[in-house]
Amino acid sequence: MQSLEQNWLEILEPYRVAAGPALALFEELSRAYCGLGRYYHTLTHIRHVLQVVDSLGHKIENGTAVRLAAWYHDIIYDSTAKDNEEKSAELAGQRLKEIRLPAEIIAETTRLILLTRQHTTPDNDANGRVLLDADLAILGASREQYQAYARAIRQEYAWVEDEAYRQGRKKVLESFLTRPRLYCTSELFEALEGPARRNIAAEIATLSF
Repeated sequence: MQSLEQNWLEILEPYRVAAGPALALFEELSRAYCGLGRYYHTLTHIRHVLQVVDSLGHKIENGTAVRLAAWYHDIIYDSTAKDNEEKSAELAGQRLKEIRLPAEIIAETTRLILLTRQHTTPDNDANGRVLLDADLAILGASREQYQAYARAIRQEYAWVEDEAYRQGRKKVLESFLTRPRLYCTSELFEALEGPARRNIAAEIATLSF
């Protein structure tokens, strides 16, 4: 895959954004995702999300908005807060307005970011389905990758006492297992649904001792 900087500049290229402002935004994004306290919600996560989005590009109705949402969906991340998605969407809207992207692109980008709060969207929302699947693709990764992800999430919640973390994490994971399906797109459902459910069940087992 191309470098993240190239990916960012390529997204903005059709809108003739000057190099200076475009690079300034990329640097802001990079600083945010390299911030203290981040172990999973990093540039590695963004790269993975973008890769999955690209693999499902044929399903997207607004590629620019989906990719911008991928970039901005975790720009604000504080594990002690409950409004990260709202703040991320707000900042994305501000920054994209500053570089004069079309209003419809900005509106769709912010809408998509807000979907990552509940991780649900209607069947007719092609853009949302792709972004949400990309964001959750890690759940269906190999056992080793999933375990590394789980450890990284625990590090991001290091301020939470062990028993409280186990109970809270189990509640989140069990809510995923109650869903009829974790992945919206047929591609990821077929490839990752089974592995994701096995990974989640295995983590729940480790949290039950």
